[in-house]
Order: sequence, then C-alpha cells, then structure tokens
Amino acid sequence: MADDIVREALEAFAECESVEKDNRAAGLEDLRFGRLGKQWPDKIRKQRELEGRPCLTINTMPAFIRQVVNDSRQNKPGISVHPVEKGDKETADVIAGLIRNIEKTSNADVAYDTAVDNSATTGVGYIGVNLDYACDDTFEQDIVIKAKPNRFSIYGDPYSQCADSSDWNLAFEVEEMAEDLFKRKYPKAESKDFGMGDWQSGWCDQQAKKARVAIYWKRTEVVRELVQWQAQGQPIAIGYKDDLDKLQEQFGPLTVGTSRPVKSYKVKQYTLTAREILSEVDWAGRYIPLIPVYGEEVNEEGKRHFRSLIRDAKDPAQFKNFWRTSATELVALAPKAPWVGRKGAFASDPRWATANNATHSFLEYDGPEPPKREPFTGVPAGELQMAMLANDDVKAVMGIFDASLGARSNETSGRAIMARQREGDVSTFHFLDNLSRAIRHTGVILIDLIPKVYSSERMIRILGEDGKADSVKITGDQQAHNPTAGVYNLTMGKYDLDVKAGANYTTQREQALDMLTELVRAYPDAAAFLGDIIVELMDIPGGEKAVKRFNAALPPNIKQAEEGGDPTQQALQAQAQQFQQMLGQMQQALQEAQQEAGDSRAKNANEARKLDIEEYKAVSERLRDQMPAVQMTPDAIQALVVSTLQDVIGTAQEIDGGEPPEMPEMGQQVPMQPMPQAMGQAEGPFAA
Repeated sequence: MADDIVREALEAFAECESVEKDNRAAGLEDLRFGRLGKQWPDKIRKQRELEGRPCLTINTMPAFIRQVVNDSRQNKPGISVHPVEKGDKETADVIAGLIRNIEKTSNADVAYDTAVDNSATTGVGYIGVNLDYACDDTFEQDIVIKAKPNRFSIYGDPYSQCADSSDWNLAFEVEEMAEDLFKRKYPKAESKDFGMGDWQSGWCDQQAKKARVAIYWKRTEVVRELVQWQAQGQPIAIGYKDDLDKLQEQFGPLTVGTSRPVKSYKVKQYTLTAREILSEVDWAGRYIPLIPVYGEEVNEEGKRHFRSLIRDAKDPAQFKNFWRTSATELVALAPKAPWVGRKGAFASDPRWATANNATHSFLEYDGPEPPKREPFTGVPAGELQMAMLANDDVKAVMGIFDASLGARSNETSGRAIMARQREGDVSTFHFLDNLSRAIRHTGVILIDLIPKVYSSERMIRILGEDGKADSVKITGDQQAHNPTAGVYNLTMGKYDLDVKAGANYTTQREQALDMLTELVRAYPDAAAFLGDIIVELMDIPGGEKAVKRFNAALPPNIKQAEEGGDPTQQALQAQAQQFQQMLGQMQQALQEAQQEAGDSRAKNANEARKLDIEEYKAVSERLRDQMPAVQMTPDAIQALVVSTLQDVIGTAQEIDGGEPPEMPEMGQQVPMQPMPQAMGQAEGPFAA
C-alpha cells in the first residue's frame, strides 16, 4: 500500500511539474529581473565586461510592485460571518471574533502581504492553513495561518480551473533537504544513504547530498451516511454514522433515526520521499489548506498562464537601461576639451599639464596670445531622449503613472491628481481583488475547521472589530448551548462569510476623529454631547477617566436615547407603576375595611351594610385624591373600584350569611369629590 502511494505521488508530481513548467520559469525570470536587478542578458553583459564597457541597471520595478503591495496593506480585506442554517447571530459573532484572533496570533497579515507580493512579482503567491497545539502541555489544538515565502515550493492541481483552490484534489509542498538535516529530522527513515540507490530522477542529488522531501495532499470523494441520532426515542444530534463513538461519548447510547447518503471529501496528508512514506495524517477539513493568490490570469485553450505585474514591462526597462548606459558611456569616454597654443607656449609653466583636472589660481604663458580651449561637445541628447521614452513606456505598460507613485506630474489641480491616482489603482485592482478571493476561501477553510478543532469544552479568546479581546466559553454539549449565558457550541448550525476590503479599524478611527473634530470646530455647542466619543477615539493615556466624566455630564435625554428608550414612553411607564402602587394601597385599605365590617356584622348587620357603603365612599374619595394625572377616564376607574369592592364584600357576606348591599351599576353616576386635576387634561408632554 505504501509503495502504491509513493508511486502515485511520483506520477502526480511529474504531471504537476510538466503543467507548471512555463509558469514557473517565467515567474522565476520575473523575480530575478524585478527584485534582484538581473536585467541584462548574460551574453551581452559578459561581452561588455570583457571590453570594459559599463552595464548600468536603473531598476524601477520594486517601486511599482510596492505600489500594489502597500495598497493592499492599507486596505486589508476583513472576514465577516453570517448565520445560514440553524445558526444564530451571537454564535456567528463569536466565530468572526475567533477568526480575527486566529489572524492576529498567527500573524496572518504577513501571510497575506507575502502572497500578494509574490503574485505581483512572479504571478502566483500562496497562503497556508495548519494546526498547532495551543500549549506544550495540552492536547488542544489551534488553527494557524502560515506564510509561504517560497512560492516555487508549491505545486497545485494541474486540472484546477477555479479562481481559488476549492477544486484542488492534490497538491505538493517540496523541500530540498541536506543529508544531515534529513537524518536529524527523520531518524527512523530507511533511505538514509543519499549516495547510493536508484532514486527517482530529480528527487535526489547524490553529489550535493540532498534529497527532495514532499508533503503530498490528496483529496478523495467519499459517500458518508448522515444520521439523525436518537436517545430514548427523541432526536438528539445529527452526524455521520462513522462518528458514532465520538457522539456516544458526548450523549450516551444512541440509536439510528432517519439517514441518507451524502457526498463529502476526505483529505490525507503524506510526507514522503521517492522511496518511502515518512508520515501520514488524516486532515480534519474537506479542503486542501493551500490557497493560491493569482496575479493576472490568461487562459489559452485551457492552459492557464499567470502573469506578474512587471511581465510586459521588462522590454521597456531593458530599453531604458541600454540608452542610459549609452549616454553615460558617450559622456564618460568623450575626450576632455584640450588647450590649443603655439609650440613651446606651455613650457613656461608646468601647471598647464594638469589644467584639465586641477584648479589653479593662475596659469602663465609665453607669447603674444594666450592658449585657447576647444568648446565642450555637449551631452548626447538623442540617447537621453530615448531613455525618457523608454521610462514612459514602462509606466504606460503597467498603467501606473507619476501621480500614483507620489511624484509630481503635469497634473496641477487636486481633482486631476486624484483622477490619475484612481487610474493607477484601477489598472492594478485585479491583484487586490484576487487577494480578496483568496482570503475568502481561507475563511471558508477556517469555518470548515472551527467546528472540528474547537469542539470540546474550553475557554477561547475572541477579538472585536476594534481589536479589543474577550474570552468566551465553548462546549461540545449541544444541550448546553446558551448564547444568552455566554456558552457557545460552535458545532451547531451553518455559517457563511463575506470579505470586504477597506481601511482597517485604526484608519477608520482616525478618519472619524478628524470628522468629529471638524464638526465641533464648526459647531462648538456639539462638544457637550460629542466630547466622550472624541476622547475615546483619541486613545490617549487617561482617556477612560475623561470619557467617564463626559458621560456623567451628558443630559438625561441623550442618555435615554443611547439606551434606546423614548423619554415620553419611559415617563408613562413610571406613572403606570405609580398607579399600580396606589391600587395596592387601595386594596390594603379595603381589606382593613372588610375586617372592621366583619366585626360590626357580628353585632348589627344593618350597621355593617352602612359601614361598607361609607368605606366605599371613603376609598373612592381617597383614590380620587391620590390618583395621578393619567390618560384614564373616571368611568374606567369607577368600574375598577366597584368590581374590587363587590368581590371583597361578596366574600364577607358569604361568611356572614347576609346579602350584600346594593352597589352602583356600571356607568351609574356616584357623587364623588372633585379631582385636583381633571382626568384626561394632564399638562406637559403627557397631555392628551
């Protein structure tokens, strides 16, 4: 079986190498030309060096590459997570915060910047995702995002046609390893003798004592049975049938409910040489965790060409180097302007011999006329003009002009300068857009891995959009999932993501601070209710204390508005609570009256009836005296009181054995004392 995997890997690598041969050769040439300054053909350089002629290189390529890379650094794409199926917004926010923490702890910005740099320089860059243990003394793992500086060490699926690696079924990461390092890293390997054996061609350099070690990623399509697991006849969880042991550890004995076959993928990672498999790992996710960041893509009858930013600018750059070198050579080799005089005129003063290369205070001559000097022939204007044309060709080919590079051009107005800068950004935007696509697929891989890696009970750190850290508890128990209590099960529900490119949070905060500061300058009164926000955006020492003091001085209506409340509605609610308290006092008074009436009935039933009526009148008068000005009609209040008294007196009469006194019917007018303020005529914001 191991020999079959090795043979399969060797055949697959040979196919990958054949398909990527042209792209890798062109990318390596671009790297040497643009970054290492190897811009003269070897044959011409050697010939000129033998003749003692100059070979000048004016390398402007890094400035154009940095324009694209630094633009991506200023507008870093960010990942936002959204619930899709059986998910909730709170868990989506936790997953988004976890992704931000993964990016921060693993220095993902280095991986993104390296990838877009390689794509602009060589046509392709790569981002890697891997797993690593959280600490040395734990079995818990964390997800990490890795930079891939050597893009030539990665070979992708030769049959891929997607803009990302979502359709990759195989990939290779290769490393040329010295014999000593190989023996230290893989002490149990059988192929330790690099000087002997029939190693595959290209996989072993016997003279240099080096061998190729490759990580072979293989993704295969599998059909798995999805099961609705039950416990005691009740649905408990949904999972694959081959995960039964893991689910029973969590939920106990389970039985199969409904099931159906589903198509899925299984990824294996093999570390091997041309002779043997060194290690084998089952990858947790369903995607190969290598994400390409392509440059400019051209599809020629199914063959994909990946072109760098400087691919078409190499000829104009060489053209410029040649003419600048020619102009320099003509000026350098031109003879010095000589002095002309009669024979013997220069013998009178030996300083004439150094008159061309030294400064003398005076020179003497012997004769009636002084020596004359021939005029300077001048700078070779034709060569310099050709060099300037070549420089313009370089800018025109890449679409990046002086304004985009920060240099002063022929634009005079601010609008014209911004338009030219915008033109340069548009011409290179496809590099940034391809980076956004790669980061989106990176987020898809992370969302696929998170439920599998963060499935046990533990505390994890998440980061907000402002970079502030927080800790939340995650659990593998689906029944313990309670976002309200701060406990999350990341294995429940499905989630999707969006990637948006824009200024980072620090830049946005600075822009907001500038805008609010200008607003306060224009309207000084706004400082009273914007001061706390401005100080918070400044992020200065002691700013928290200043924010608290500003908050304490805010008007009450602004505080209520920030809390999401309506001042009028809150006042009505407070008045209603006061009314409820008074009703409670009224009921207590009625109970006391009932007790007194019961004692009186034992002596005289007629007197008890009179007391009930008197108590009813007293309670009514007390209610009207104490009732606040609310939007409630007197009939409604009377009906409430009558209903309450009927219940109380009816209960007392049943105990006493008599009949209750006649009470006013609903709507019947009962003489009452006038209210201090008429119902429905309240003043202020609560008036009808």
